[in-house]
Amino acid sequence: MNDVFPKRGSHDPALLNLHELDRYERAQIPAGPPPKQDPLKRVLNFQEVFLGYDEEQAVVEAARCIHCPSPEPCILGCPLHNDIPTAMLLIEERRFAEAADVFRATSNMPEVCGRICPQEILCEGSCTVAGYDRAVNIGKLEAYCTDWQRHHKGLPHYQIAPPSGRRVAIVGSGPAGMSAAEELMRDGHEIVVYEEWPKPGGLNVYGIPGFKLIKQIIAEKVTWLEQYGVQFICNTRVGTDIALQTLLDEYDAVFLGIGAPIGNKAKLPGEDLKGVYQATEFLVRANLPLEDLPARMRARPEIAKHMAVIGGGDTSMDCVRSSIRLQRQSGMNDGVVTDYYRRTEHEMPGRAEERMHAKQEGVQFEFLVAPVAFHGDEAGHVRELELQRMALGAPDASGRRSPQPVEGSNFRVPADVVVLALGYSPDPEIGNTMPNLEKGWKGLFKVETEFTGATNIPGLYAAGDDVRGADLVVTAVAAARHAARAMDKYLRALETPPKHERVALKTDTSLLVPAE
Repeated sequence: MNDVFPKRGSHDPALLNLHELDRYERAQIPAGPPPKQDPLKRVLNFQEVFLGYDEEQAVVEAARCIHCPSPEPCILGCPLHNDIPTAMLLIEERRFAEAADVFRATSNMPEVCGRICPQEILCEGSCTVAGYDRAVNIGKLEAYCTDWQRHHKGLPHYQIAPPSGRRVAIVGSGPAGMSAAEELMRDGHEIVVYEEWPKPGGLNVYGIPGFKLIKQIIAEKVTWLEQYGVQFICNTRVGTDIALQTLLDEYDAVFLGIGAPIGNKAKLPGEDLKGVYQATEFLVRANLPLEDLPARMRARPEIAKHMAVIGGGDTSMDCVRSSIRLQRQSGMNDGVVTDYYRRTEHEMPGRAEERMHAKQEGVQFEFLVAPVAFHGDEAGHVRELELQRMALGAPDASGRRSPQPVEGSNFRVPADVVVLALGYSPDPEIGNTMPNLEKGWKGLFKVETEFTGATNIPGLYAAGDDVRGADLVVTAVAAARHAARAMDKYLRALETPPKHERVALKTDTSLLVPAE
């Protein structure tokens, strides 16, 4: 073993004869995390924090995979069941484009999932190598090989099925909508995507900051889909600008991928004060070019010395990390950004990696406190945050210990900007316009199963966060792929003429036979 295995701590591929390593020797290769921007530098930009592996680092990191016997734990841990071991072997052999194709065989957004997914509780959380050192860095390798393919060869060219003559409307261009559009396009159907934001991308563009996901990835995906005939209609809100029933009348099938975009309110005194933001509005105004925003949002959010974020999930980390960038980029080096959370750090639902990055960037944390009220000045602008200390009691329905107020513990802190990152709920508008559409908790769409996505209305399907509630990109992609398979089956079984042909017959008087 000593002839082929380097000293612990080495990550130099020149010292490794990879093909001669057995499983135990592979597991002993030290983990090699990819390089990152220095915290003092990255707070001055919105570029991605992770700089990515170079080729040699990627090869050695992939060699840490021990290729477990089937069923491989990493495949089982992935909601998309990506063939991770095969991809790791191909990366080890420097066949990066082929590795990317392995991920693309089961995922429509591997570049996104490689960056955004909580791999530590999915594929990496199931990785056997974690028992030796750290799990194989599957997410970063997924991002590496798919980025390599895009940069060196471009997105792959697929064989498209012959045109079916059927048209499908996709509502929403986030992870679920774009995945369904791609699958149904490859099946030969004509696809039109409706998006309420000014640009396609949904959550991936308007919900995830650039320091986690570069916007160019989604822009390239949109251009690629357009080359295959997918049409995007933006600045169009289904339920307001166009009725869902109109889509059902004009298209052979409709897919709902609108997510769960409504930020939860605090329901506390002073919530309507100036300077109190919902997370989504704050993030899009902080992160995107103003021309990519609706006219009502084309201004940066306020920047202040004391900025507070309420919440403990990944969205709250996006908000605090965006806040500190706004401060530092404006020259406010003495500004303070604080995240307030009602439980301890141990109970926080967001990724530990995101909290680590926030701490490195200078964000402060205050645990076991909950907001009570927001206090403003004479001009109606928030100036103070009133909090109450909490103690943990018995576990609640989530399995986490329930926070209990400590009587008489109220206190105030300065807060000139407050961002509420309290989770998300479904948008009720479409459901309210379709009383016969069956709905569940808070207006989530009811479907037959997540393996079909079929609602109670024939030809209408849904998948992702508008069915599950706020969840992960990878679960939205997986559910959308299942729904697309069911939609294709439904469309091919239709015996009636395509609806757009029937609409044309009704409206084109030149096709009418004159009476004798």
